[in-house]
Amino acid sequence: MSTGKRLAGLLLLTTSLTFPVALHAQDAEPTDAQAEEQAGDPLAGDVQTTEEQAIEDPEISVPGGEIVVTGRRNRNPERNSTQVLNVLTEADIARTGESDIAGALNRVTGLSVVGEGRVFVRGLGDRYSLALLNGLPLPSPEPLSRVVPLDIFPTSVVASSLVQKTYSANYPGEFGGGVINLTTKAVPLEDYFDISFSGSGDTETTFENGLTYFGSRWDTFGFDNGNRDIPSFLQQYFDSGLRLGDLPVNYSATNPAQLTQEAIAAQLLPTNLVTLQRRSRLPANFSANATGGLSIDLSDDMTFGIVATAGIRNTWRNRSVISQVGNTDLTALNEDYTTFVTDNKVLVNAMLGFGLDFGEHKVRWTNLYIRDTLKTARLQQGTNFTLGLDGFDVANQQTAWFERQLVDTQLVTELDFDALKVDLRAGYARTDREAPFNANIRYTRTNRADSPFGNFFVAYFNQESDTGVSTVAFEDLQEDLYFIGTDVSYELASGLDLTVGGTYNDTARASSNREFQPRIQADISNPVLGPLGPSTIPALGLRRPGDIINGATIAGYEVSLTEVTDFPAFDAALKVYAGYGQVRWLPTETITIDAGVRYEDAEQTVALDQTIFNTPITNSIPTNLNNNYFLPGGTVTWQATDKLQLRLAASKTIGRPQFRELVEQTYFDPESNRRYQGNPFLNDTELLNLEGRAEYYLTSKNRLTLAGFYKKLDNPIESFVFSQSGFGNLLTSFANAPAADLYGAEVDLSYGIDLYNAGGFFETKQILILANYTYSKSSLSVAAGDLTFHPLGGRQTGQLAANQLFRDGAPLVGQSDHLANISLGIEDTEKVQQLTLLVNYASKRVVSRGFNQPDVIENPGFTFDVVGRTDISLAGLALELSLEARNIFGRDHLEFQQLGTNRVEFNTYQVGTSFSVGLKAHF
Repeated sequence: MSTGKRLAGLLLLTTSLTFPVALHAQDAEPTDAQAEEQAGDPLAGDVQTTEEQAIEDPEISVPGGEIVVTGRRNRNPERNSTQVLNVLTEADIARTGESDIAGALNRVTGLSVVGEGRVFVRGLGDRYSLALLNGLPLPSPEPLSRVVPLDIFPTSVVASSLVQKTYSANYPGEFGGGVINLTTKAVPLEDYFDISFSGSGDTETTFENGLTYFGSRWDTFGFDNGNRDIPSFLQQYFDSGLRLGDLPVNYSATNPAQLTQEAIAAQLLPTNLVTLQRRSRLPANFSANATGGLSIDLSDDMTFGIVATAGIRNTWRNRSVISQVGNTDLTALNEDYTTFVTDNKVLVNAMLGFGLDFGEHKVRWTNLYIRDTLKTARLQQGTNFTLGLDGFDVANQQTAWFERQLVDTQLVTELDFDALKVDLRAGYARTDREAPFNANIRYTRTNRADSPFGNFFVAYFNQESDTGVSTVAFEDLQEDLYFIGTDVSYELASGLDLTVGGTYNDTARASSNREFQPRIQADISNPVLGPLGPSTIPALGLRRPGDIINGATIAGYEVSLTEVTDFPAFDAALKVYAGYGQVRWLPTETITIDAGVRYEDAEQTVALDQTIFNTPITNSIPTNLNNNYFLPGGTVTWQATDKLQLRLAASKTIGRPQFRELVEQTYFDPESNRRYQGNPFLNDTELLNLEGRAEYYLTSKNRLTLAGFYKKLDNPIESFVFSQSGFGNLLTSFANAPAADLYGAEVDLSYGIDLYNAGGFFETKQILILANYTYSKSSLSVAAGDLTFHPLGGRQTGQLAANQLFRDGAPLVGQSDHLANISLGIEDTEKVQQLTLLVNYASKRVVSRGFNQPDVIENPGFTFDVVGRTDISLAGLALELSLEARNIFGRDHLEFQQLGTNRVEFNTYQVGTSFSVGLKAHF
């Protein structure tokens, strides 16, 4: 093969944005001449037919557009990319059996999923990751995450998932651990319609007793029928701009139209939204999904495609969470609680995509709707040993509704004029999160001998604050994101191309948290509800049937309100202007150089919304970060032999604080069972990234890779736990540590074994072995005299000695030393018939710094899953049957603090084993 032909071929494989993003099958099998020429290509693998290529070629869309590769048999983007990346095709995703993309990504080397869909790359938190959809950014409906939680993306809408671990200048600079790019389905190769149903359950939940509350009749489908709308009097208060202290407590006969605190309070605790109910025999989970695609040939070289999908998933989960708080050396418990939680989660999704292929050009218009709701009911019981001689016994009931919604529309145009390629991308996305009527009602047994009610659980609504207070909260979050980007690539000469591009990203978020405490104006010794039996925890209502809101006190008591939140509403914004230049050069047949630099100018602001009250709120700390960066990145790839490929990469990237980490509102996360409070003094993190990698390809499908990486982090953002005065006083917050180092190694094996020589049943079978292991080690650098900044250090400067929050040599939050995945499967090469064993392991990792206590540790350990799929025929209809068993050995969720032999459980609960059966029909 001539040098010119080889350079031209390699140029096709180094797209304007580093890899082949659409690999189209040849119109016909190779001719003898082509086969002879390709046989001399050391990158070429096994011969693939057109049909095989159509099945295996991944559909990928990233900034810079698509490229068509023809005349080559080796179409592996992981091998031919100028960067380090992993690609999950539709077949790979199906092999995992996961229903959402976060679960499928958990099998990728160096990735781990923490909590609800937060993907960590190489032990770095999700703040150091970047999630894109068709190359465009997405806003997050989750307050604790800058990256949209990937568990809300069902696998049915995803054509491929790409993880790039080395930085290239075409991507945004917030690229600490890597980028995750999801590509939705566009123009289908043929018309199709799929419909699927599944049912599942787990040993801790399904057909067991659980908790719930009525809510509304539409809760099963993830929607509310209006029962949770903001009450009329509360809305009137919000619109007035007044403070509660400006309102009279009681109804006034002389001014009957005047809004009162009592009228608002009467609407805050409706029985159908705050009454805990026991539900016996919780139902099984169910899901249903329909996906269809249509391809229309408009001319010889123009094809129009439509892809649509819609689905619903309803799941239940029981947890019995142990939450303890120890003293400084963990020799004694200050608090000891068990919280029984029943979560009902409903995910509704729909996607409508239009695609147009004309010649070498592509247009993709994608519209996505995802709605994720969580209906949670909780009953907490335990003892606070710091109150009273024998401690106070507590029973706390919580009912809450969290709805998250994402609406996204994006238009991508990829134009290919041979040497010139133009990529245009624009998108608008909006996320909403509402949590209305988040009611927390506390009952206390004081165990005081001098109290007539000391032996009874009582709901106190007077000023006896050490017994705890009951609250009702209304949270609302809205985020809008506008994005526009242009990339132009030009082949300057054979083996040399240049790409330049620019983007504008405008994100605006408004969040509010209005939390209220009803107060009873009564004798402090007279509890509101009187004595209650120790095992009786009734629903609470401040209004008796027949009571009149105006004209009489409620339930015989004078009720006032207190607004708990000091800073109830914030506005946040992030504007980023960016431009970059990138060069790809092939100086020899075996060396490829990809180098570029990106310039980003960003303004990030968070400020209290002063428009909600007529009088300003004082003592708020705003954030105003104006930073600009030059972010270089380069990768050199050397094809040392026909089978061995070596890479070296270096780059500089950043990580900005998330909005929620900056906002001084208190926020409760139902998944981690924690309360969070932001820090307005946070600053950007800067990262230096180095990597070396060796890739050995036995064939086009079988490979072994070994990599080493190093990262230097300046000002990494770490979470820590601290005590706040008051009842139930633990909060999690954030601060910049001075510096940290992270280094490690990865090994990845993919190996297939054909069994055709075995004959009979095994003649069309193959064994597929996928295994990967990541070792990483991190260490904080904290020296005497280093400073950090947090409101704990004072609201003027926030200055704190860094060693008050961080320990020198401690690992980064979220980083596991060991991550491993093993997938062992047998599958048929001619039909759908697969059985896969999946093992996942993650070692202990810090989830929060301890602040004068040991760190909070999570121990994920081993999980073992079995997934199977097979074609069956039922009543003449061809179906696909899937069977799954997850967490077969019942690995529990373990979060704890430990000092020597002393240990307290921070957030520990049993998980159980889950089972699923599904049917899919293809038309």
